[in-house]
Amino acid sequence: MSKAFFEVFPTLKMENDLRMQFDGVEVEKVATNSQRDYLNIHIFSRHLIQKHYIYSAENAVKEQLFAKSFILVAIIENYELSGQYTPENLMREYYDSLLLEVCKKSIVECNMLKTASYSFRNDNCLRLKLLETVIARGKQESLVGMIRNIFAERFHVPIEVTVEYEEPKESKLKINELKLQREVEAIVERNQALGKERQEREQAEEKKKEAEKERREAKTGAVQEKKADKQLSQGQNTKETADKNWGFHRQAGRRAGTYSGFRKSDDPNMIFGRDFDDAPIELNTVEHEMGEITIRGKVISFDTREIRNEKTILIYALTDFTDSIMVKMFVKNEQLAELLGEIKPGAFLKIKGVTTIDRFDGQLTIGSVAGIRKISDFTVTRKDTYPEKRVELHCHTKMSDMDGVSEVTDIVQQAHNWGHKAIAITDHGVVQAFTDANHYIERLEKDDPFKIIYGVEAYLVDDLKEVAVNEKGQNLEDTFVVFDLETTGFSPISDRIIEIGAVKVERGRITERFSTFVNPKVPIPFRITQLTSINDSMVMDAPDIETVLPQFLEFIGDAVLVAHNASFDVGFIEQNMRYQDMTPDLTSVDTVAMARILMPTLSKFKLNVVAKALNISLENHHRAVDDAGATAEIFVKFIEMLKDRDIHDLKGLNRFGASNGDAIKKLPTYHAIILARNDIGRTNLYTLVSKSHTQFFGRRPRIPKSEFSKYREGLILGSACEAGELYQAILNEKSEERIARIVDYYDYLEIQPLGNNRFMIESDRISKVQNEEDLKAINRKIIELGEKFHKPVAATCDVHFLNPE
Repeated sequence: MSKAFFEVFPTLKMENDLRMQFDGVEVEKVATNSQRDYLNIHIFSRHLIQKHYIYSAENAVKEQLFAKSFILVAIIENYELSGQYTPENLMREYYDSLLLEVCKKSIVECNMLKTASYSFRNDNCLRLKLLETVIARGKQESLVGMIRNIFAERFHVPIEVTVEYEEPKESKLKINELKLQREVEAIVERNQALGKERQEREQAEEKKKEAEKERREAKTGAVQEKKADKQLSQGQNTKETADKNWGFHRQAGRRAGTYSGFRKSDDPNMIFGRDFDDAPIELNTVEHEMGEITIRGKVISFDTREIRNEKTILIYALTDFTDSIMVKMFVKNEQLAELLGEIKPGAFLKIKGVTTIDRFDGQLTIGSVAGIRKISDFTVTRKDTYPEKRVELHCHTKMSDMDGVSEVTDIVQQAHNWGHKAIAITDHGVVQAFTDANHYIERLEKDDPFKIIYGVEAYLVDDLKEVAVNEKGQNLEDTFVVFDLETTGFSPISDRIIEIGAVKVERGRITERFSTFVNPKVPIPFRITQLTSINDSMVMDAPDIETVLPQFLEFIGDAVLVAHNASFDVGFIEQNMRYQDMTPDLTSVDTVAMARILMPTLSKFKLNVVAKALNISLENHHRAVDDAGATAEIFVKFIEMLKDRDIHDLKGLNRFGASNGDAIKKLPTYHAIILARNDIGRTNLYTLVSKSHTQFFGRRPRIPKSEFSKYREGLILGSACEAGELYQAILNEKSEERIARIVDYYDYLEIQPLGNNRFMIESDRISKVQNEEDLKAINRKIIELGEKFHKPVAATCDVHFLNPE
């Protein structure tokens, strides 16, 4: 008899998103063997669970319930999904999970599937196209068998799989001869550095042998001195013999006393403790108490705390540029001065000590230090060996609040040393780094062509967008249709409408209602079901959008559309009109924008927040017809507020919105790069930054597009990073018209390395980005837009650090 997952594992702790995936999941059985070295958990689910959630759950069970046992935990899935999960829909929804599972089994098969393309024929025949290689031919049956088994045994959807092969494209030459030569030179330089380090080690070893020889000689002198004392005590020595031996003793004593009480070695590189020569381990491998270990690194911070009994605690952080760790030592005050001369920020040390959890701060530290040795700098200075130098147009210093960490002079100096012609300084909303950057330029030779490009990464606000879009002089007493949609996601291009709810408002009163489910012909994602309570069974027998949309447009007639965050809902309607060869010409009003100008004291403008502020009931939030009804009541109250301000038509509403400065402080912001082209631009940049802090500051310094347009002379506007307006529009698949308007406003477009945006792959909120190929596709889209609209495209790094470590 099956039980709910959290009845079987009641103490299991999971993050909310992971826990939600296992709500409603049943455990059919739990199996193990007599050796108890594996645990198979057989589950049954009526909703699809992506494989990364399954692996996270396996890890949670292993770590929380069987942490001290050597046991393998595996979750065996069994699904009963709705009829919307045709083989093609299932492959599309589960492809990333399938890839993850194949990669866990075999890297070879993983690469085969990554480079493959697929299509469906006759509903249940999967046609897999692989690159033609000997390895692919050998692994074909294994990959095909795995896919067949997953579909048949896990989902109970048997499929045919056919394989076709295509010749791989001829790879392009990635580097030219000059670049290759530069890389060879860099390798030679590194080898020379390693040779120098080896030579220093050999010299240190030679010094160590000499010191050992002196120590033995000193020991021999001490033995002779002891023998002389014995002779004196027996009355057998003469005064001359005693004087001679005493002189030898003093000389030997000087040689033997070359190290103090805390240094138990005569090696000049030993700072503390006994001599040691163990190979160090990397700090990123030190994850728990491992006993005594040897590490090396650079001291990056240092502190002392005096305690009782004339002792002091030395506390310093050491990094080997893979990770960092704290070292704590208790020393006598009389030894402090000598140690402080050697252990200081910037020093490179090799330390032998014990890993321990500090009982005061609970952090892993190095204590019980047995030895500290001075070592040479083991880091390799980075160089730009590429023959064609670039110019960085997106760079942050430590003046970027809680974001940058580097001194502007260090950044500028590195760019100059690498042979770059210029570098842009673009801190978040501020220009404080300009002065130090200019001082660096003043120190260069007069004929040095290197330049600073002065700029800022601005928080741009689109205040040019009207409250009433495409208004045609309509009166507030005219007919309005207030509506709301429920959809499978946020993109009007790749996602589908699953419910439409609308009410008609005439002369301030609700007169008619429209409500229907829509069959999206694809499975409804589980997170949408959790949010809206709409599942596949509720929409399976509903009409499709091709049937519903004409009915809804007939209901609208010549009325003005009203919605809460209207660009989202109207965007879906307009996109589906295009799919049915209709030309959109709709007028729409956004109640979010109305709330910003009529209720400026609110901190948020979500539907439930605005409804509560106006004492309007909202019982079934995230159901279309209920949200539409609540929005209609909000709109009716807003009409009364506008009439009290002597506003009676949509033209007046737009004028009122344009003159409302408080709304700018509530509008969403987008990152944008503003660069000064000349002195006029630099002056205008200062003006905009000043206004952003004094007139338009709302959690951050904002620059409205209307103000930027006034001071645009001498300035260059770039589209910035993933937080920019263009990237967000592409990410959320806005209409081509909307994207075109955005591109037209900017002077140049930007793309960044994949590493900058890799965080989106792991984010559960960003469904469009599942892998690096999705990030590449967005970059390609931006490049295509640049070519189409004749806008330069700059590859920038969105720099926040001087060096990788």
